[in-house]
Amino acid sequence: MTVAATDRADEARATPDRRPLGTLLAANLVSITGNAFAGIGVPWFVLQTTGSASRAGLVAFCGMLPLAVSALAAGPLIDRIGRLRASVLSDLVCGTAIGLIPVLQGAGVLRFWQLCLLMAVNGLFQAPGETARQVLAPDLADHAGIPLTRAMSLYTGASRGARLLGAAAAGVLITLFGAGPVLLLDTASFGVSALLVALGVRRVPAAAPRRNAPPVNLRTYREELREGLVFLLRQRLLLAVTLVLMVTNGLDQAWSAVLLPVHAERDLGGSTDLGLLAGLFAAGALGGSLLHAALGARLPRRTLYACCLLVSGGPRMLVAAFTPGLLPLAVTLAVAGIAAGVLNPIVSTVLYELVPPTLRSRVTGVLAAGVLLATPLGGLACGYLVDRAGLTTALALVGGAYLLVTLCPSAFLSWRRTDTTSGEGVSL
Repeated sequence: MTVAATDRADEARATPDRRPLGTLLAANLVSITGNAFAGIGVPWFVLQTTGSASRAGLVAFCGMLPLAVSALAAGPLIDRIGRLRASVLSDLVCGTAIGLIPVLQGAGVLRFWQLCLLMAVNGLFQAPGETARQVLAPDLADHAGIPLTRAMSLYTGASRGARLLGAAAAGVLITLFGAGPVLLLDTASFGVSALLVALGVRRVPAAAPRRNAPPVNLRTYREELREGLVFLLRQRLLLAVTLVLMVTNGLDQAWSAVLLPVHAERDLGGSTDLGLLAGLFAAGALGGSLLHAALGARLPRRTLYACCLLVSGGPRMLVAAFTPGLLPLAVTLAVAGIAAGVLNPIVSTVLYELVPPTLRSRVTGVLAAGVLLATPLGGLACGYLVDRAGLTTALALVGGAYLLVTLCPSAFLSWRRTDTTSGEGVSL
């Protein structure tokens, strides 16, 4: 290659290109919109066809347990097949699994065990795709010349916006057409997401399989999983974040999969109010993500995280338990959403400041698995709690537990490092 050609190549690499990042954000928006359809449509489908909160919790359990397992195992696999292929394959399989639910129901052959199995397949393949897109974001932000804090706020903001669109639309569409057509739309959204990723980031080196990776066997696979786990355990701040999020995600699953759908069905206006409330929370979260993108770099992370965690969780459940009507809960969810929208960009920024690029897939997978560890039990236990103790008691117990957990960032010293992570942790 001539000197002039080399200079042109270096100049091309140095020129910021925002198109791959924009495509990834668009794909994630479409995929998460589909997830929001399923998040509203599947619990409502179960409640309408069985009338059982316990069965709604069991279906949620069947979807979340494989999700937690695959999140743990996905890191080395993503490195082998490449982040692009992992994202596309995940979307295609998940879309097929969700689409089979209304197809089998329409044919009159859907059984409850089949529904549980399809949700398990969806959960098993969902984590690799989400992890692949998430760990691509920092590389694409660097490729675009955008600061990491802003890029992660945009990434989570796109996800929040998708949940806003998906939840609000799902509530209205279920009222007009039923849960089945909404799940078919979910299938279409996965297809669009797969196409966007396949076309938009195919030329990005970070999306390709890892070069010079050792052969795939049980020993190397186990060693790479161990490498991600050991790194996480040595980082006290990341371990503290994982433990808190593990509990709060379990309680969030109890809320979204059981408590809110049952509350909407029994005490409010049905699926329309369910979609409205979920949409308000997502709208607040989108606003919180955008606020953090604009102002987050100027604010102390620990204080901001502690305050937002306290506001985002327990209050919505306690208001639902003790304050009748739609309006108080709607206002509470909008405020809680704003607080929740600030949390993920902080966690993502700290994660990518502490974890070296070569370990991101593995550490992110281990962290995601830890965060999801209690999630399957949240919906399952809460479904039986509602059937045995009643909705109000379940709301009060889950909300009180949430408030206790959210005091951790204020009480434990390891959280002080949240404000001082920049530039650390680039080696084991």
